[in-house]
Amino acid sequence: MPTLQSLRGRAAVFAALVTVTAVCAGDAAARSYPFGAGTRSVNDLGNQFVPFHAKLWDLLHGRGDGGILLNWQSGYGTAFLPDLGTYLTSPFALLVGLFPRDRIDLAVYVITVLKMAAAGAAMAWLLLASVRERHGTGQERFAAPWWAAGVLGATYALCGWSVIEASYNPMWLDGLIGFPLLCLVGEWVRAGRRPVLGPLVVALVWVANFYTAYMATLGAALVLGVQLLLTQKVLRARLRVLLRGAATVLLGIGLAAPVLLPVVMGTRHAYPGWTTEFERAPWSEVLARALPATYDFFTPAVFLGGGALLLAAALPFNRAVPGRERLAWAGLAGAVALSLQWGPTHLVWHAFATPNGSPFRQTFVLSGLLVIAAWRCLAYGRPGRRALLGGTGVLLALGLVAATGPAGAPAGRRALALFVCGTAAAVAALLVMRLRGRKYAALAALLLVGGLVGQAAATTAYADRERLKRLDSYPAWAGAHDRRAAALADADGWPRYRTDPGNARITANDPLLLGGQGASYYSSHTPEVLTRTLGALGAGWTSNGRAVQSLDNPVVDAVFAVGARLRTETSGSLEPSRAEVPPLVTVRPPEGARPRYGRSPFRNQELLLGSRVYSSPVAGACPAGREVFLRAPDHYGTARLGDAPPVMLRGDRPRWRAAVTSLGIAGRAGERVTFDRAAPDAWSVACLDRTRLAAAVERLTETGAVSVRVSGDGVRAQLPPGSTGTAVLAAPRIAGWSCAGRPADSYLGLVAVPLDSDGTTTSVDCSFRPPGLRSGAAAGGVSLLVLLGVAAISVRRRRRERPVPEELLAPGGAAAPELLPSVESAP
Repeated sequence: MPTLQSLRGRAAVFAALVTVTAVCAGDAAARSYPFGAGTRSVNDLGNQFVPFHAKLWDLLHGRGDGGILLNWQSGYGTAFLPDLGTYLTSPFALLVGLFPRDRIDLAVYVITVLKMAAAGAAMAWLLLASVRERHGTGQERFAAPWWAAGVLGATYALCGWSVIEASYNPMWLDGLIGFPLLCLVGEWVRAGRRPVLGPLVVALVWVANFYTAYMATLGAALVLGVQLLLTQKVLRARLRVLLRGAATVLLGIGLAAPVLLPVVMGTRHAYPGWTTEFERAPWSEVLARALPATYDFFTPAVFLGGGALLLAAALPFNRAVPGRERLAWAGLAGAVALSLQWGPTHLVWHAFATPNGSPFRQTFVLSGLLVIAAWRCLAYGRPGRRALLGGTGVLLALGLVAATGPAGAPAGRRALALFVCGTAAAVAALLVMRLRGRKYAALAALLLVGGLVGQAAATTAYADRERLKRLDSYPAWAGAHDRRAAALADADGWPRYRTDPGNARITANDPLLLGGQGASYYSSHTPEVLTRTLGALGAGWTSNGRAVQSLDNPVVDAVFAVGARLRTETSGSLEPSRAEVPPLVTVRPPEGARPRYGRSPFRNQELLLGSRVYSSPVAGACPAGREVFLRAPDHYGTARLGDAPPVMLRGDRPRWRAAVTSLGIAGRAGERVTFDRAAPDAWSVACLDRTRLAAAVERLTETGAVSVRVSGDGVRAQLPPGSTGTAVLAAPRIAGWSCAGRPADSYLGLVAVPLDSDGTTTSVDCSFRPPGLRSGAAAGGVSLLVLLGVAAISVRRRRRERPVPEELLAPGGAAAPELLPSVESAP
């Protein structure tokens, strides 16, 4: 007979195979990448996660500018460890290095599918772990077949939250894996087993993705709480289990602190995102989302394959399950479902901050609890007719509510048909399971797997199509990417100058995806100082300031040493525009009070440059031969100078902000700016004098650094002899910069170092350490020492509990005293 260990392995592999089959079948049916021409890179998947995985690929292959601490490619220099900890610390992310770089989209897709498969395998393993407490660790003596655990594991992996929402937010899938793993840690805590492995698993889950790990930890704590309520142990024993569990979680989080604390500090220093208030979803729509092939961004995706829903609904009616257990597991699932809809508990689930999109991100925990409830219903024996009738009645009522819901509810005829078919297949499978014989078991498995794969594949395909209709999309890597990447590589001159990918953006993170060292940057950790500094200079943004755009302006390019720039949006050519720019480190002369930004981006640019280069327009028009720049941050539409081609502006604050834009060269005096619609309330123009700008660049070059060396954690520059005033590094002064052993100064938002007044300073040496790294490393080190102590105690305890071999026993069964170690010498 197979052992329990081997049965777990079978169930896990079975769950993974079913999951992969369903996901790939659904994507193929929708002709979505990589099975068709339709892109799957919607919203943040294409805009953030694919570019960040491209950056990880570069790091793994020794390419790219910067390291794990400092990212020189984005935002003119930003911290990378917070981004790494948020998006890329899953062990699965390392698989990206096995693919060619121009197959980065395929790499992310494979990683996504493998994460879903791993979640199904982990859940199947967890379900069979409950066998130990009832039947020991021996032969197959439990009621439910191993393949049923595999089907339910796959059901969890293919829940609506997974295939609809997390499939394009792949770092959330680490939480989908983490929930059953943390529940498994709870099993170990209850049994007093694996005191070292438990904290390591907790650390792995929290490092992989702290956000969903937090939710998964709450869910696992609820599962452990229910198990302790159902146990026969005395109160003191239950309290010891709770203390062990808390210590295990805290120790695991401590081990993850070197990654977690920089992420937390990065969030604190980030530009404020959306501020939203929680809104409860109508219950009719919540119930409708339990059906397959439904989609809505602002309701919880609670779909589960028919078998799991039927079993969970049948649990309260299944008399084979003890009454206390039925009440506990059904009550827990119901309470968590209600918690999704109540403001205070909503905030608890989301770490006390309402998400600005997809507000029901904790839904995967509810899905996991429903699957556990389904397994409890099955593990005590096949449900009888009474239980099946009760569960079927509940599902029919659910379908009726979905079918008669208000107009615009997410459930349509296709969803209802799939729901009915899946429910019928599940009922038939459970009836067949009551019959004896392998052929009936095979038929039952075929019905459950077929219903699950059909529903999940249809839901996947439907979601693929709906996302393309409702969300922004981005193309997979193709020839256009190759040509731009090649052009940027040919023009690269870092660190003598920066090369900017330009404003004809493929994504908001083109410097990470294509190469170069630009201003564009989109992340949950976009620094506030970056957004505010570039905003003061006239830059545009999207995502309420979290996605900063490159500012195509010769003055700003001079300040930030952008010596090459792609301008495919205007010229259509992939030949970069080049300009003479100062070095990365420049010197500003001694002055009185530090300058401060005002309201005009043109005057702010001059302050940062240190020279007047704009002339004020006369009666709203510029002299002939001057380049005309327009500031109209709130205008959405076109503007034009005289008869020149119109220029598009995209302003709709606070979500979007239009950048200061060149309207071209004034051909004659008196040319005016006109708009395609009513002129915005606040707009202005300025006239750039290129001769003055060239002179300013020459002065900064003559007094700037004679050599600059950059690394993944800092900058070192050699200055001309006799330099006085302030050395300015063309990088935002984000938290973490230090120069000469003290925190760096700020010069109008850039990193600055005061120089000695006698001109003896000959070099500037600045290093970068993300905030939280030092304290996180200390916490991690202490936690590691504690874990080593736990390991030593565990080894010593096992040695003491190890039985004495028979050859060491004296007559009568007692151990021979001369052969036993003394207390003092005992290991």
